[in-house]
Amino acid sequence: MTFEQMRAVTLGLQPLSRLDSPREVVRQFTPNWFAATMGTGILAIALSQFQADVPMLHPVAEGLWMFNIALFTLFAGLYAARWIFFFDGAKRIFGHSVVSMFFGCIPMGLATIVNGFLIFGLPRYGEVALRIAETLWWIDVAMAAACGVAIPFMMFTRQSHSIDQMTAVWLLPVVAAEVAAVSGGLLAPHLVDPHSQLVVLTLSYALWALSVPIALSILVVLLLRMAVHKLPHANMAASSWLALGPIGTGSLGLMTLGGAAPAILSANGLERFGAFAEGLGLFGGLLLWGYGLWWLAMAVLVTLRYLRDGLPFNIGWWGYTFPLGVYAVATLKLGTLLPIAAIQVFGAVLVAVLAVLWVIVGTRTVRGAWRGDLFVSPCLKAD
Repeated sequence: MTFEQMRAVTLGLQPLSRLDSPREVVRQFTPNWFAATMGTGILAIALSQFQADVPMLHPVAEGLWMFNIALFTLFAGLYAARWIFFFDGAKRIFGHSVVSMFFGCIPMGLATIVNGFLIFGLPRYGEVALRIAETLWWIDVAMAAACGVAIPFMMFTRQSHSIDQMTAVWLLPVVAAEVAAVSGGLLAPHLVDPHSQLVVLTLSYALWALSVPIALSILVVLLLRMAVHKLPHANMAASSWLALGPIGTGSLGLMTLGGAAPAILSANGLERFGAFAEGLGLFGGLLLWGYGLWWLAMAVLVTLRYLRDGLPFNIGWWGYTFPLGVYAVATLKLGTLLPIAAIQVFGAVLVAVLAVLWVIVGTRTVRGAWRGDLFVSPCLKAD
């Protein structure tokens, strides 16, 4: 073994060997990392939605949820530390045309934790879990709405964008609101006060509307960009899956809210609208789900095209997980509403693919984090 080979092995065993100092972990930390909490959280939720009784599946899903809480807490601490100790560098994100989009990952990652408190926490911790979920949901709503308005405003006023440089990351800040809407649809039926249920349900529909129409309009521009300027650079390959996110979440949101609406509306003297909300949930969700099939097929074909030329790993690979995950959960949800076994089977296949992707991306992320080469903030390139 040559000296250079021995040196490479030694550096590989040494944590953060690619960084000048461990402080760089904090200085270079960006919201992109919260995409890992999105991917981990949606896998936990997807595994919990299986109708079949698979041994150890629920404990694994619950374990992933608990791990996700720890992961989100760690990332929140690191990012808060960046703003405290490296404020001048941290504030540059507002002017960056790509990294600023990932602010939306923070509320979306938190939403998976909120859902977990309702799915896993309620049976284990009871009323305490519900109170935590309700408090976190309101925090999530505030962050999601802020991202959905503030980031596009900065795009219009202080950032530099062009159609040829556009990617599906434009969706990230606006999609957070519809993710919060799905969480609201899960939360509302568990609240005791009928008026509180109605408030959460109404706000969730508003959040859905704050997100889905805007996301669909962005997809129109994205389609034009792809036809005229072709595929983005391989470093942004995972963004080809992001279009599936708002479609899958929008479908899941309509079905979840539609399922919760009849009882809540009836309890508030609005029973005449219950059947409409339930029907809108099913057929609106079905139409969006069908629309998502086209984007799913396109994402697979585009990924195969990238693989042919080589696909460099970066933290953006987590973009493969969450969009596929929400579409898989929407598929499983649709399978419970329609007596068509093929839909459930298709959903199970998607979840299996999601689990494999999570293992691959998670393993490579741990390796890259250990070496330190994933801690890169494009905002600081001028330094």
